[in-house]
Amino acid sequence: MISPGQKLTQRQSLQQRLSPQQIQYIKLLQLPTVALEQRIKEEMEENPVLDELEVDEWQDEETTDSTDDTPVDTTEESVDSEEEDSEVDPVDKNEEIDWESFMANDEPEGSHLTSNYNPDEEEWRNLPKPYNETLLEALENQIGLLDFNEREELIADEIIGSLDSDGYFRRDLNAVIDSIAFNEGILITDEEAEKVLLEIQKLDPPGIAARDLRECLLNQLEMLEDDTPGRETAIKTLRDHWELFERKHYDKLRRRLDVSEEELKEAFECLRYLDPKPGSVDTVQDSHNYVVPDFVVYYQPAVDDEGNEDPEQDGEFIITMNNRNAPKLQVSPKYKQMWDELNKSNGKKAQAEAKETKTFIKNKIESARWFIECIQQRQYTLMNVMQTIVALQEDFFKHGDGLKPMILKDVAERINMDISTVSRVVNGKYVQTPFGVYELKYFFNEGLETESGEEVSNREVKNQLQELIDHEDKKRPLSDQTLAKKMQEKGFMIARRTVSKYREQLNIPVARLRKEI
Repeated sequence: MISPGQKLTQRQSLQQRLSPQQIQYIKLLQLPTVALEQRIKEEMEENPVLDELEVDEWQDEETTDSTDDTPVDTTEESVDSEEEDSEVDPVDKNEEIDWESFMANDEPEGSHLTSNYNPDEEEWRNLPKPYNETLLEALENQIGLLDFNEREELIADEIIGSLDSDGYFRRDLNAVIDSIAFNEGILITDEEAEKVLLEIQKLDPPGIAARDLRECLLNQLEMLEDDTPGRETAIKTLRDHWELFERKHYDKLRRRLDVSEEELKEAFECLRYLDPKPGSVDTVQDSHNYVVPDFVVYYQPAVDDEGNEDPEQDGEFIITMNNRNAPKLQVSPKYKQMWDELNKSNGKKAQAEAKETKTFIKNKIESARWFIECIQQRQYTLMNVMQTIVALQEDFFKHGDGLKPMILKDVAERINMDISTVSRVVNGKYVQTPFGVYELKYFFNEGLETESGEEVSNREVKNQLQELIDHEDKKRPLSDQTLAKKMQEKGFMIARRTVSKYREQLNIPVARLRKEI
């Protein structure tokens, strides 16, 4: 029989929580250089205690090596359970502030950071970004020059507002007519809508507002000069034999058009320079997705007494972190003066107000110090990971090839960090080398064993596959089975299905679609 009533039980469990400082550190860790600059600006706006050091105060500072490379432990793996279980207020019971500690702004030991300051570039930092007219604005300006009445302008606005990111009008014209009828109460005919669409398709950029790829390319061909080589054959190809063109059945196409191989090749050269995505020009201009390298790495060979390169001696890798967009922060000294003045307050009312103000100041100072420490710890962690990647991929950073198999676990074990921390570091971060700019994720790849038993990176295998395809006879492209045999002849023991997988990852089409005249 179940007895009614309440029952008191005790259960012990172990939970892992992150402190606010650790959460802040994790968020900062995954930010790239450009996003970090914006995050610092936001924090400075929210916290008046944070202040930026002037360039002449810190540009000559250098962090020296230290035997103690143990940073402040703010990773998610090392959590003090006693501090986490109790909600710790940043303002402790002590109303005084250790100003000597707060005003110090030392880098974490062992960070080996450089500022990369260049006085010639400083004046460019605060220049506003140039304004680029969007595609929609450009089309609206061109439509304003056309002799459209009020009804036609409504149709034009509805059409250009329906263009996708590639500049195509994939919406049904009946939907445009229904939308105008519902919103404006005006009935538009199919002929009116079609007429306005055809007028918009004559605007710049050529091919805009097409309903499919075929119409896009045909509209661009119609705008070319009549004497453009291959133009007439290209128009006939797209208008009358689109399926043969799409499937690259060149022999059938040549017979249907009754042209020579040279004439067909001329038509395809004409088509090659058309833009299949006329609206993407807006994406290039309007987005600012340029890459700002977080690191610069190059190899400096050893030299002899006469200054010549000494091949018998090992050189060194120079690794610098791009901190130009991340200003050096400090706790503003103005608040120390304010604190001292509050300590001189007389009278009960004045002291009560001063206490409230001091609580506010101390809260902000604690928050500022946390933020500064997280920034410094982020720099230390990023540099630590970058140094380890360079150590594991020495051949690549020396010569630009010879990438070795490497996974996140290899780096994490070497620097005694969690794999998730390393993953946050490499995601969205870039390094500039003498051989190009690479995302840090580029250096992480699994390995394959060659015929000789040597383990090589699958990225090296992809490079070899890419080279085979680049140098194949485009009239008779290599099938996946043939590619697999040729890779095996090079010593890479991979199957046909592996070749297919790598080819798809490299965005290379099948042999039939790689065929050219």
